[in-house]
Amino acid sequence: MTVFDVPAHAAASRLVSKLRMRFPVGPLVAKINRDLLAAVRSSKPDVVLFDKPIYFTKETIEEIKRTGAQTVNYNQDSPFGPRNDGCWFQYYKVFRLFDLQCLFREADVTRYRNWGLNYIKTMFSFEPAVQYPPAEGWRDSDRTRQVSYIGSPLEERPQFLMELAEKREIPVVIAGPRWHDFLSEQQYARHVSHGYLADDEYRENIWRSKINLGFVSHLNEDDIGHKCIEIAACGQFLLAVRSKGHEECFDEDQEAVFFSSVEECADKARFYLDRQDLREAIGRRARERAVKSGYDNDTQLARILNRLDGKAEEAC
Repeated sequence: MTVFDVPAHAAASRLVSKLRMRFPVGPLVAKINRDLLAAVRSSKPDVVLFDKPIYFTKETIEEIKRTGAQTVNYNQDSPFGPRNDGCWFQYYKVFRLFDLQCLFREADVTRYRNWGLNYIKTMFSFEPAVQYPPAEGWRDSDRTRQVSYIGSPLEERPQFLMELAEKREIPVVIAGPRWHDFLSEQQYARHVSHGYLADDEYRENIWRSKINLGFVSHLNEDDIGHKCIEIAACGQFLLAVRSKGHEECFDEDQEAVFFSSVEECADKARFYLDRQDLREAIGRRARERAVKSGYDNDTQLARILNRLDGKAEEAC
């Protein structure tokens, strides 16, 4: 495998990066496209997998296909949903060219099927080398975060969490970027413990949370929350918004607990905070389900490569 790291082949200026995101054309993306073609000609891959291909031109994709390589469009975001990310100008010109589309949401399955494109339904998955349970001997006393949300202040989450914390008096702890923009100074001081968390810090804060909250992005038309899969992979208790995707991924009250309103979330948080045995049993079963059902990156990538090879999937 050869990795083509897009930022390493792009101008480092913040201004140029912002312009390239909004206007991925001409000289702003020419070097990236030239360098990718050079890498393909040098390494002669069988497959070129594009992760969110927003900078690559029609000419580049077609030239890669002429080398005999198969092309895969792996894009976790939603270019056609109501969220306006402002970065899809080039993507709209090339997405139909790929040999295989990896789709993460049912809304896109309907679209791509109607367009007659070859697709596979995959999912937000976890990385086993990064998301895993704590070592034996981990105790509830090590869980210093009560009801925890780790993530960005997207959509309804600031209002939901502040109602949960300040009106329902649930001990909410938040970690994530940009919360200064959505909370008062007093709210931020009371409820936000960390900024953006990644890798070891992210995993360890999941471990240290008695209850981990999970949501979905409605503007991105998501069926499941990526963090919900990662929380389960860490073997910890998940209290997630009820959605069809979550209900398909986890058995309710056995592998995860769901809520449909702030009132239900508060009631269930109060119930489970004092029930360590139930929380730990549900977290353990969530981990078992994530592993058994193949919610990991390797399993999902194997499905994608097998589809390219024309292999039918075994029945579950």
